Amino acid sequence: MLTVVGCDGGPLPPGADAALRAATLLVGGARHLAGIDGPAERIVLGDVAAAVSRLARHDGPAVVLASGDPGFFGIVRALRRAGLAPAVLPAASSVAHAFARIGEPWDDAVVVSAHGRDLRRAVNACRAHRKVAVLTAPGAGPRELAEALRGLPRRIVVASRLGAADERVTGPEGALEPNVALVLGTEPAAPGPARWVAGADPGPTGWALPETAFDHRDSMITKAEVRALALARLGPRLGDLVWDVGAGSGSVAVECARLGAAAIAVERDPAACDTIAANAARHDVDVQVVRGAAPAALSDLPQADAVFVGGGGIDVLDACLRRRPPRLVAALAAIERVGPALAAFDAAGYRSAGTQLQANRLLPLPGGAHRLAATNPVHVLWGELP
Repeated sequence: MLTVVGCDGGPLPPGADAALRAATLLVGGARHLAGIDGPAERIVLGDVAAAVSRLARHDGPAVVLASGDPGFFGIVRALRRAGLAPAVLPAASSVAHAFARIGEPWDDAVVVSAHGRDLRRAVNACRAHRKVAVLTAPGAGPRELAEALRGLPRRIVVASRLGAADERVTGPEGALEPNVALVLGTEPAAPGPARWVAGADPGPTGWALPETAFDHRDSMITKAEVRALALARLGPRLGDLVWDVGAGSGSVAVECARLGAAAIAVERDPAACDTIAANAARHDVDVQVVRGAAPAALSDLPQADAVFVGGGGIDVLDACLRRRPPRLVAALAAIERVGPALAAFDAAGYRSAGTQLQANRLLPLPGGAHRLAATNPVHVLWGELP
C-alpha cells in the first residue's frame, strides 16, 4: 500500500497517522522526515525518478510526505506515470495558503511552475496576466523573477516557508526557501463577478477586430483580414512572448495579448507609441511599448516565441530571423520585397510560405444595395523553424 501525505505545517490529514505507523518505507523532504518518529527506512526526496523507482520495488506499506496538495504540481503525477496507484491524503496547496495570507481570492489566478524548467515561460505568463502564482525553484526564484520583470507594472509578494515557525510574507529580497511568488498588478484590482472556470479567462470570442476597435492615424493599422492570417500563423498563447515590430497602432500586439500571450510592441514614432498604450488600455491588456527604430531597438528584447514584422526593410527581417523565433510573420506592401524576404527566410533555415491578401469589403448603397470596396493588396509571408 502506497500513501501520499500532504504536509502544510498544520496537523496531518485524517488517516495519515495510521499510514505512518504501518509504513516500512518513508520518502520525503528532510524537513518533513525530521518530524516523523519510527523505525521505517527513510529516503530523502531529491531525485524524484530514483525515489519513484525505489517505491515501485518496495514490498510493503510506504508513505511519501509531500508539501501541500501532492496532486497539484506534485509527486502524484510521477507516481501515476510509473504505474503506481497511491492513496492521497492532501493538505491545502502552497498556492492556496499564499493567497490566504494576503486575503485574496485565487480562482482567477494563473498558476505556473518553474520546477525543472526555464523561468522564461513563467515570466511571459507574468507579463501577460495580473495575478500569477509561480511555484519557484532554486535558480528560478523570486529574485530572478523580479529581475526579469524589472520596469513592468508588476509587484511581487513572496510567501516563504509556509506553515513553519519562520514563515514570512515579503518582497523578493526577503524570500526564504521554499516559497511561492505571487506576481500581481501594481494596483489592487477589485474582485470581478463569480467565475465558472479557474485560471485565466477562456479568451475572446473573436479576433481580427475591425479597425474601428483601435485608435490609429493615417491608416497606420494592419487591416483585419491581414491580422486574421497573421494571428493564425503566429499562434499566440499563454507562456509565449510575441514581438510586434513596426507596430504602428499596436493592433497585432493587442490582439496577441487578448489571446493570452505576452506582447512587446516596437515603434519608433513617439505619437504612435502613445497610441499603442492607449489601445492596450482600451482592451484591458498589458503590452510593453519599446520606443525605438528596428533593428537597433531589438537588441535588448527578451527571446520571442513569435514575431510579426509590420514595418521596416529586409534588414529588420534579417535581424528578427537572427534571434531565431520559432514563428515569424511579415506583412509587405511592395511586391519587390517578397523575393528578398523569402530568400532571407530560406537563408536562416526557416520553412517559409506566403500569400497575397486583397479583400473586397461590402459597403451599403442607398436602397438596400451594396458595393464592393477594395482594400490594398498585402503580401503575407511566414516562416517556421523545422
